[in-house]
Amino acid sequence: MTRFFERYEAETDRFFDEVFTANEEPRPHYDKLLQRFRQFSPEDIKARREIINIFFRNQGITFTVYGVDEGIERIFPFDLIPRILPADEWKTIEKGLVQRITALNEFLFDIYHTQKILKDKVVPAELILGSKHFAREFVGVNPPLGVYIHITGSDIIRDSNGSYMVLEDNLRTPSGVSYMLQNRQALKRAFPVVFEKYKVRPIENYPQELLRTLQEISPPSRREPNVVVLTPGIYNSAYFEHSFLARQMGVELTEGKDLVVNNNRVYTRTTRGLERVDVIYRRVDDSFLDPLVFRPDSKLGVAGLINAYRKGNVALANAIGTGVADDKVIYSFVPKIIRYYLGEDPILQNVPTWLASNPSDLKYILENLGSLVVKSANESGGYGMLVGPESSIEEQEKFAEMIVANPRNYIAQPTISLSRHPSFHNDTDLYGCHIDLRPYVLFGKTITILPGGLTRVALKKGSLVVNSSQGGGSKDTWVIDE
Repeated sequence: MTRFFERYEAETDRFFDEVFTANEEPRPHYDKLLQRFRQFSPEDIKARREIINIFFRNQGITFTVYGVDEGIERIFPFDLIPRILPADEWKTIEKGLVQRITALNEFLFDIYHTQKILKDKVVPAELILGSKHFAREFVGVNPPLGVYIHITGSDIIRDSNGSYMVLEDNLRTPSGVSYMLQNRQALKRAFPVVFEKYKVRPIENYPQELLRTLQEISPPSRREPNVVVLTPGIYNSAYFEHSFLARQMGVELTEGKDLVVNNNRVYTRTTRGLERVDVIYRRVDDSFLDPLVFRPDSKLGVAGLINAYRKGNVALANAIGTGVADDKVIYSFVPKIIRYYLGEDPILQNVPTWLASNPSDLKYILENLGSLVVKSANESGGYGMLVGPESSIEEQEKFAEMIVANPRNYIAQPTISLSRHPSFHNDTDLYGCHIDLRPYVLFGKTITILPGGLTRVALKKGSLVVNSSQGGGSKDTWVIDE
């Protein structure tokens, strides 16, 4: 392994490489890490890989892949080489996220109250009022502390110049934080020596910070709030995360069948009888929360929950209706939203975006499908997406038909050359894989951002899709103090 990294092809003429400069020299914050890895033999790497695999299996760290013939439960793919963010770079990301989340929360409060931004025509009213996630039932409802988005996971990328940009915002039920926490534990077990030369900021306190945030939005009449996590159940792709976070916070993991509403108050069934619930960290989509208000066929929520929420007897995180702000069409207006509410230029830029609902943009999209990335406005997990350069003519024709049939539901972006990071394959092979970063933001009385986040890796060679459901994996992410 002495010359292992010398065999790595950074291709810095095509991509920004996180580890190596254009002169193929290690970036200063990676130098000590590479020195450590050069000391490991192939047998060392294989042995440590097995330690991690055993840890993941024993912890039940899995995810679900839908639409495949083989077993859908899989061990979450983990790459052994951590990603390192220097303190100065992280400071920029942190400031940009605080700015962005503050503005988006102002936006949500506005559109569910006076709708001034719509009257001023900064954002077209039809895009908001026509969004599938705009909850008319909650116009005029005041969430605790005036906060709608208590947990956020915005996806950040680096372009070919190394500039950080926001690819999309996840404001409804962002997932992945459990993998981030377990990645750190796995790497510490397998490679304790790689931590010796760095001051890596800790992330282990996230469950306590999450619990504190949830307790802060409790109805004010309750001195010792009872918090529960509401899950759709064991067949949900993120069930491991739901159970993990409930366990780490020391709160109950509940399903809709465990809850009951009586006199506009929510209770959970226990062996001791009914216990009052004050805060629900819900991992169930809006439309399934209450069959009396939304989908009458839903078995995932509880009848009467919305009235209890309206009365202020229970808090929901995140608030109902937040999805209108992470609609990929609304994403394109976030720079304007930041300027409108804060009077500031965005610290983190957006990726250029074309809206199919705009006739001139639609024409451009249809003429350039082979070079663009086309996304459905409300899909997630890498679904409902066309990566033009990797698509066939038949796939492009199919997408063109869907776009023309429902232009409001589609956006397009240039194919960004995401930054790359060395990643192990078969424990002996090493090549660059495209990555992104999902930091996690908590918003209660104050905004707290965990140092780092989940670095997702497109493990399939040449792929730009980092989602685990599409063959992606993840890395441990270090924010270091130098």
